[in-house]
Amino acid sequence: MTTYIGLIGSGNISETHARAARAIPGVEIAAVYGTNAQKVAGLSREYGGKPYSDFGPFLDHRPMDLVAIGSPSGLHAEQGIAAARRGLHVLTEKPIDITTARADALISEAEKAGVKLGIFFQDRCKADLLRVKKKIDEGVLGQPILADARVKWYRPPDYYLNSRWRGTQAFDGGGALINQAIHTVDLLLWLFGEVVSVQATGKAALHKIEVEDTLVALLHFASGALGVLQATTSVYPGYPRRLELTGSSGTLVIEQDRLLAADLRNPRENLRQDGESDRNPSADSPVVSDARGHQAVLEDFLNAIHANTTPRCDGREGRRSLALVEAIYTACRSGQTVVCERK
Repeated sequence: MTTYIGLIGSGNISETHARAARAIPGVEIAAVYGTNAQKVAGLSREYGGKPYSDFGPFLDHRPMDLVAIGSPSGLHAEQGIAAARRGLHVLTEKPIDITTARADALISEAEKAGVKLGIFFQDRCKADLLRVKKKIDEGVLGQPILADARVKWYRPPDYYLNSRWRGTQAFDGGGALINQAIHTVDLLLWLFGEVVSVQATGKAALHKIEVEDTLVALLHFASGALGVLQATTSVYPGYPRRLELTGSSGTLVIEQDRLLAADLRNPRENLRQDGESDRNPSADSPVVSDARGHQAVLEDFLNAIHANTTPRCDGREGRRSLALVEAIYTACRSGQTVVCERK
């Protein structure tokens, strides 16, 4: 049985969605919607699907079973709600939106319509990280002590200057934290547990944008562990994302999506295995050269549709990282310790 997917957006990430979809047997691109007619036409020629510049007729296109949203972050909920109301399943890029209020509205509408809602947090599908998650849940680290998360990336001025939405509060919701570091925020919560309070500071240190390109946050986890998160697009030339998780029984070091080291007091097995990872996106290009992570998310989402199960990262899971991001931004504005929402 063929599954038909509609693409919302015509930029770099929608091209990644198109490559991911075309790599899956039995999946066809039915339609492409975007505001840049030239880019929409190009995606349609390359990957198939009818081009649309009007959102209403795009949503009415049939056959179409689901949409993959790759538009500016501040449009995700609005467009997802419109799709859900037409009975279409919704798989959106990270973050789910730029406020938890909008996220809640999308989650509610998807549930009301009886459609699946998923978020592209592709790290949750990576082999090394799935193994790390399993071992941490089994207690391999002992009592959690410290998390050190570094997303010290660089983006050149044109990254912001050539975009109408990047680096804006209205469409991006913030800067390096909500755009670049959101995957790492999701990993911290998924692997190390809930955060109960935060302190943070951030600023536009390099780029002439209205949101931050440099941010540091201190995290207090429910387990009693502490964490430090650094998020930038200002650190030249940019470095691979790194996550170090320490407990009473040792430390796990993750670089990009690979387990780099497992230094355990009482190792019961070799946790490191050979695998493949995405190209390092830390330099000056936001383009995803390897679509396999997005393909894995899409395959998981399709399985959830066909088997009527929950996607690996559904709307409620995707909301967790956004809620923490909101708390961090509140701490930046107030200069005070902010107690995180518990839901």
